This record gives sequence, C-alpha cells and structure tokens, in this order.
Amino acid sequence: MSDGADRHPQFVQTQPSSDERFVAIRRVTVVGAVVNLLLSVAKVIAGLVGHSQALIADGIHSLSDLVTDGMVLYASKHGSKEADEDHPYGHARIETAMTVGLGLVLIAVAIGIAFDATRRLFHPEALLIPSQIALWGALVSILAKEALYRYTLVVARRIRSNLLKANAWHHRSDAASSVVVLVGVGGTMAGLTYLDAIAAVAVAVMIAKVGWDLGWHSLRELVDTGLDPETVEAIRRELEQVDGVCSVHQLRTRRMGSDALVDVHVLVDPKLSVSEGHYISVTAQRRLVDRFDEVSDVLVHIDPEDDEEAAPSIGLPSRHALLSVLRPRWEAVVDPAAIVQVTLHYLDGRVWVDLYLDSERLAGRSREAITAAMRASAEGVNDVGDVRVYFA
Repeated sequence: MSDGADRHPQFVQTQPSSDERFVAIRRVTVVGAVVNLLLSVAKVIAGLVGHSQALIADGIHSLSDLVTDGMVLYASKHGSKEADEDHPYGHARIETAMTVGLGLVLIAVAIGIAFDATRRLFHPEALLIPSQIALWGALVSILAKEALYRYTLVVARRIRSNLLKANAWHHRSDAASSVVVLVGVGGTMAGLTYLDAIAAVAVAVMIAKVGWDLGWHSLRELVDTGLDPETVEAIRRELEQVDGVCSVHQLRTRRMGSDALVDVHVLVDPKLSVSEGHYISVTAQRRLVDRFDEVSDVLVHIDPEDDEEAAPSIGLPSRHALLSVLRPRWEAVVDPAAIVQVTLHYLDGRVWVDLYLDSERLAGRSREAITAAMRASAEGVNDVGDVRVYFA
C-alpha cells in the first residue's frame, strides 16, 4: 500500500525553534512599532495642519498599532516558552488570547472614530476642509504601510505565526484605510465637504471588520474548533494510505497557536503484535507531521475492532482474573512447565485464547487429545470465546 519511502520515512524539521520564532517576531514588530510611531505623529500633525478629520483618525489608528505591537511582543515572548509541568501542550495559546485582545482594541478604536465622525456629520459647522498637506500625508502612509505589510507577512509565513500574520494584515488594513482617507480628502478639497467625515466612518468600519475577524478566529481556537473540512479530509486520506491501517474513525483536530493537534483511532488487523501496532501508530504520526506543516503532534489510538459506536470489550475480565481460572484447569491436563505462552485477544465482546505448549514436555501424548482436553477445560468459563492450541 505504501512505497519504501513511506516504510522508512525521512523527516525534515522545518519549523523554527521557539527562540528563533521569538527573535524573528521581536525584530519585525520593533520595525513595525518604529514605523507606526513615525507615521502616527506625521499623520496627526498633517491632519491638524491640513484640517483633515479622516487623516487625524488614521493617525490615531496608527498610534493604536503601538499598543497592538506591544501585545504582539508580550505574546510572542511568553507564548514561545516550551512546555512545562503546568502547561504540557506549551504556551502557544497566550498568542491566541492576546489576538482576541488585539481584536477588541481595534473594535474599540473603530467605535470612537465612527462616533466622532458621525457627530461632525450632524453638525456641519464642525466639518473640516482639508488642504494639500493632508493628501501627501495619506500617500506616504499608504506606501509605508504596504511595505510594512509585505515585510511582516514574509516573516509570518516563514515562522508560521498566526499572530504575526494577523499583525501583517493589520498593516494592510492601515494601507487600505489610508487609501480611503486619500479619496475622502481629495473629494472634500474638490467641494464635497462631507466626504472627509464619511471617509473617517469608512475607515472605522474597516478597522472594526479587521478587529472582529481577528477576535472571532482566535476565539474559535480557544474553544477548540477543528480544522477546516478540507484539511481534515486530507488528513484522513493520508492516514488511510499508511501500510497496516484498515480504516480511520474518531478523527479530531484542534489548533494550538500556529500549530494543529490531531488525535485519531485507526483500525488494524486484530492479530498483529503489540510492537507492529506501535510501529503503525508511529508511522501514521510521522507521516502527518511530515505532510502537513501546521500539524505538530498526533495521538494515534490503535483499535483491533471498530469501537466508534460501541466498546464490546468493556467489562471483560483482565488477564490476571481470567488466567487465575484457566490455569488450574489446564495444569490438570498438562505439566505447568509445558505452558509456554498465553495470548489473549479481546474481540467481539469475548476473549479468544491462543495457547502455546512445549512439545518436548508432552512426548508420547497425542496432540489431538491434548488440544481437545485443553479446549474442553475452558468450556463454561464466562467470556471465553475459544481456545486455540499451538505446539512449539
């Protein structure tokens, strides 16, 4: 079912270490913070001098970015810590929780901007008429924010950081809002006095949209929402190609920061050895980690029978309890030293027994008679399906 590469996979660790992730996030966030600080000051000054309410609102938006940059730095520092006794899955969800906070900050900023702009719309005497300097301020903001977006997104993709990717799109939203400001300022200068205030409201709506998207996506992660159906189906197909896997069920996924966790039940031949079942589980785990960049951990549960709807083996006696009943009966038939091995199979709600006997200790006795006697001795024992006797 699989080729040699599947049986002996070579795995390359492409995900950066926690320290590398933190250094990369810190570098790009500090650059963004410096640019945001310069832009916010420049836009607020240009808005005040150029009488553009939309540009002032955009400057406040950029100033709010400094807060979010600080949130990103805090989350990346603490979220990059390795797993410990209190956090066995790591600290990645610190980034997730902080992203929810980032979304709420953006929504709050948007509400404030929209409220002020709407107030001005209903009080025409408060409307401002922008000058040419406001146009230049908006244009510089567009170019700087678009460059910052591209730089941040490249790093985010390289280190697979959803938080950094969200911050990159935050920069892109700033660039888009500055485009709206540019149109509003130009329109107001052309005689459409309401356009600058309307542009400020449009900027607020865009900010709120970004905040909602960021917060909602992260909130879904915090409540363990699974991966998208297409990815889950791709994971299922990949598992079904593993040599030894008969079928897949109870496939569950969830996100942990930038990573995805998977746990799944796979059905195998019930007569496999424990070691072969373990080999199949490790192969399945490594195959998913190798094939899907976002998957960092896979828990594979090996099933000898389909227990998706029922667990027929629940309630059956343990090995110790069962053999405490069977061994005295067998030892009445053969020398106890002749019993080499007992293998139990818990299937279909019964226990099926494979009994291995040492032929040298049974010299001169009929194998057929011994087999019949050993099987008969187990009759009437609750939960035993059958006894198969093998001679070594």
